[in-house]
Amino acid sequence: MVSLFFSGARDYKLPTTTFPVSHPTLPNPRAIEPLPLLWHSRRVIPIFFFLFGIVIGSFLNVCVIRIPEGVSIVSPASRCPRCGTPIKFYDNIPVLGWFLVGGKCRNCHLPISPMYPIIEFLTGVLFVLTYYRFGITIVAFKALFFTCLLIILIVTDLRVRLLPDAINWFGFGAGLAFATRIPPGGFASIWLRPRHVPAIFTNIVDALLGAALGSLLLLGAATVYRLVRKREGMGMGDVKMMAMVGTFLGVKGTFLTILIGTLMGSVIGLSVVSFLCLVGWQRKLAERAHRRGLGGLAALRWMLASQYQLPLGSFLGIAALVVVYAVPWLLRGTGLYLLGVTP
Repeated sequence: MVSLFFSGARDYKLPTTTFPVSHPTLPNPRAIEPLPLLWHSRRVIPIFFFLFGIVIGSFLNVCVIRIPEGVSIVSPASRCPRCGTPIKFYDNIPVLGWFLVGGKCRNCHLPISPMYPIIEFLTGVLFVLTYYRFGITIVAFKALFFTCLLIILIVTDLRVRLLPDAINWFGFGAGLAFATRIPPGGFASIWLRPRHVPAIFTNIVDALLGAALGSLLLLGAATVYRLVRKREGMGMGDVKMMAMVGTFLGVKGTFLTILIGTLMGSVIGLSVVSFLCLVGWQRKLAERAHRRGLGGLAALRWMLASQYQLPLGSFLGIAALVVVYAVPWLLRGTGLYLLGVTP
């Protein structure tokens, strides 16, 4: 039995009426898409980002090897550097290809660096993080583009202590182009937009201010170091790299990148120098200098270890990735934004 209640005027109520139901109650309507398929789609998208990322990571490996040597990244096809045998397509599968050939060339058995699958795998992981952080948006595309540039610079600086101009200047132009659509975050937006200045103008100003801050801070630090230590301590590649980073991250992100990068470099640098002293790196050279009366043995060993060059550009690149992917969670609820989105 079902009761229907009708309410009338304020001081008059209709009597309650009951009547029997002569037909069965309709079942609940089915969902447009079954629940398992919804969960399935949520799993497929991150997998697609990962697979796409490892493919892009394979191309980044080509850039890392060929750009510092001034070789085309388009041709010739991948081949063994010793015997020149082209790599078969089934051996060139991202990540898995290295394991399929046992980490060696099939023809001359030249060992292949594990750098290749590592870069491919990490690129895939960063692509998945980008999806979870930004979704499928133009901001995600900007983050992916920026991440690829940083991976090339990080690994190239680790390998050959070089930050190629081809990547820095190309990234600088791309950062300004992205800034026309996505605000990098900075002070120009706060000062100029209330005055009804076009958004595209304030975005570009924010990008240029970020580039100026990053490059001038490192240039000033390099100049002070040269005056104090009487030798070069930083290359101009680091200065150009931070100009590129500034166009993507703006003033706030660039400042955080330099802060995190230099702190990371200082901690790791002291650890590396201490480790080299403990394991006796350049021990014989220090002993010869000590016998000639050039100083105490411990002081000479520390001085020689401190000459070991650390790739500052790699630390700055890693710090920029931290700013893009980790800092937003720390800034959640503060109202600050990086890369054009609010955390």
